Amino acid sequence: MEALVCRKLGDPTVAPEGSDDSALTLSKAHPIPQLNSPTSVRIRVKATSLNFANYLQIQGKYQEKPPLPFIPGSDYSGTVEAIGEGVSKFKVGDPVCSLAALGSFAQFVVADESELFLVPKGCDLVGVGAFPVAYGTSHVALVHRAQLGAGQVLMVLGAAGGVGVSAVQIGKIRGATVIAVARGVEKVRFLKSLGVDHVVDLSNEDMTQSVKGFLKARKLKGVDVLYDPVGGMLTKDSLKLLNWGAHILIIGFASGEVPIVPGNIALVKNWTVHGLYWGSHRIHRPRILEDSLKELLSWLADGLLTVKISHTYSLPQANLAFAALKNREAIGKVLIVFDEATPKL
Repeated sequence: MEALVCRKLGDPTVAPEGSDDSALTLSKAHPIPQLNSPTSVRIRVKATSLNFANYLQIQGKYQEKPPLPFIPGSDYSGTVEAIGEGVSKFKVGDPVCSLAALGSFAQFVVADESELFLVPKGCDLVGVGAFPVAYGTSHVALVHRAQLGAGQVLMVLGAAGGVGVSAVQIGKIRGATVIAVARGVEKVRFLKSLGVDHVVDLSNEDMTQSVKGFLKARKLKGVDVLYDPVGGMLTKDSLKLLNWGAHILIIGFASGEVPIVPGNIALVKNWTVHGLYWGSHRIHRPRILEDSLKELLSWLADGLLTVKISHTYSLPQANLAFAALKNREAIGKVLIVFDEATPKL
């Protein structure tokens, strides 16, 4: 099978084996993973998404540092290709999606049946490949941690990115007033199409003044929930807009700068700061993750959610996919998609 292998840490935007700087190798004869337990399932991957964590992990900058060599990749969708003798929840041919600690940048993956979710009828299998991490992160953050409710004000930084779009959509489902912060006319136009209540275009607006003007016009006291996958100065400026008792959701640091939340101000204003490392819920709170994804898939099946796919690439074009992610070109998710010409077993 084809698989993208990280044999040394480095820049994933360099073409596989394109130069001495290449971190990635495209293996065209990688061993197909075998069923390793009675309840294991082999999935023929249809689509797998790129997350900022994958980009950092290949560079050695992520909190989890797997030993070399490894196959990157996390969330994916596909069809069941083989099952162990003890599998009871799935049959060959079932459309499924899941999250892997590693390994989804390959034509086949093996997972335990307990880790898989059946994709509802009518859902696009390619789009679902971008679903678990981005939408799961936002759902756990907004619903389980911040307990976002109707009438509250949600502000989403990096709102046109993969997790940002999911946060905006979930915020609207929960009945919140949603403020979206992004950069560029095309991203602003897209966010408005999602029905956000206010959009800040950082390319020509001052965020603080724009949001304060909106809040005043709506007679709102401030932002109740800050969803922050960006960090840096944008976080610092956002703190000026928070309401008493606000929730701050630390999702990531796409800016490359870890923000500082002053403890004295958090005390006086009764803020709650949530660190949200979604993947660790598999270890510490697996039931929350399972319930979250089940609700999300039901929303997707009911048409309440729409996965926005920005770019799709083949596995040999993975460096271009990572470049689109790095350069903030994406509106929504970047995917690696496999065609039907995968090897027969």
